[in-house]
Amino acid sequence: MTLTLRVLAPDQSVFDGTADEVILPGTTGQLGILTGHVSMLTALDSGVLRVREGANWQSIALMGGFAEVVANEVTVLVNGAELGSSINAAAAQTDFEAAQQAAAALEGSDPSPEKVKAQQALARARARLQASKGA
Repeated sequence: MTLTLRVLAPDQSVFDGTADEVILPGTTGQLGILTGHVSMLTALDSGVLRVREGANWQSIALMGGFAEVVANEVTVLVNGAELGSSINAAAAQTDFEAAQQAAAALEGSDPSPEKVKAQQALARARARLQASKGA
């Protein structure tokens, strides 16, 4: 028995297929989903969703959202998503380094909208970089 997985962003359907295992980037840590999983609704952080089909793993960079698991169907609704295989690893590395520098420049400063945006940009850049490497 397999899971049905749908990953939906506002502008596209990123993934629609079957999986033997799904690992979600939950806001409290990674969540592993196998067939027969209890029904649940959970918030997702920016991170990498991993999909296993047989012995093959695929990575998808997620930009926060929600996931619902019901009767071996996993529906992921996110603000943005990108297949790891479609991300240019060199460009993702450059973006990550720039986001890291921007966040480091605001380290130690008082909380501000700019600091929050820099931290969110760093999380998105990290997710894209990890997904591009299949990690």
